[in-house]
Amino acid sequence: MPMNARLPELTGLPKLAAALMALGLLSGCTIYQSIGKSTGGFLHPVSGPDFVHIANDEWDQDNALIYFYRPHSQWAAEEIESPSVYIDDRHYFNFRNDSFTWMEVASGERQIAMRRPLLGLEGMDNFSLSLIADAPLKVEPGEIYYLRYSEVSTPEAPHPELDPEHPLASGDLQLVTGDVAMAPGEIVTTRFLNSDLLAPNHAAASIIEVNEDDDYKRDMVLLETAREEEIERLRSEGKAAPAPWYWPLGGSDVELETDRKINERKAAYRKIEEERAARAAAEGGWWIF
Repeated sequence: MPMNARLPELTGLPKLAAALMALGLLSGCTIYQSIGKSTGGFLHPVSGPDFVHIANDEWDQDNALIYFYRPHSQWAAEEIESPSVYIDDRHYFNFRNDSFTWMEVASGERQIAMRRPLLGLEGMDNFSLSLIADAPLKVEPGEIYYLRYSEVSTPEAPHPELDPEHPLASGDLQLVTGDVAMAPGEIVTTRFLNSDLLAPNHAAASIIEVNEDDDYKRDMVLLETAREEEIERLRSEGKAAPAPWYWPLGGSDVELETDRKINERKAAYRKIEEERAARAAAEGGWWIF
């Protein structure tokens, strides 16, 4: 390209997307986007192997396993861009037609969200161009869960253990039982959502450590908020006075219940870090210098 050549100007939606991205970066906002990952089934049909459960010895039974699947439909097969799947506000993959994948997650409450992109852009902070689902899913150790996504069909039967008012009991993304998932035309006829240059993803993986880190950060924020509320309540009841001005940590002059919980949570997380370090040492072996 000649040195004095002009690059083509961005117009319309690409220009808007670029502007929003720049605004988000400058303001520190959370930008939801899957640029370069949102290729739909029309442009890039899924080509992975046919569905099969992963072996039990390939995932830790102290955790939970979630299968995501999207049955074939003509509507989905003609899709130019595929929707994104988030777990705990982290993007993992875009969901093309006639596909399945899985994620090994830590037990507890996981937040599952799906957003439909427009030229890869999906939203910013609380604003979404098209929010398909955003719901909590409580998962137990050793259990397997099936999340079914379809815009044109509904499951054979609702999940019997799910409250009918739960967001995953209706809509395009629903939690279904293993029997429903194994029925003809469901997950058993889908193909593995492989990751490649046209549609990279980070699914079919264990995200336990990420979950543990996110849970710790979330819990500490909640506990710090609860601590401030406890201090204000005790002061209003005349049971606590503000800490002396020279005390750098501020707070209260009485022992707080939330301080006990904060210390317990920190200790539990330190144990997790110690276990990780021990596993890393065991896997790396001993070095002799």
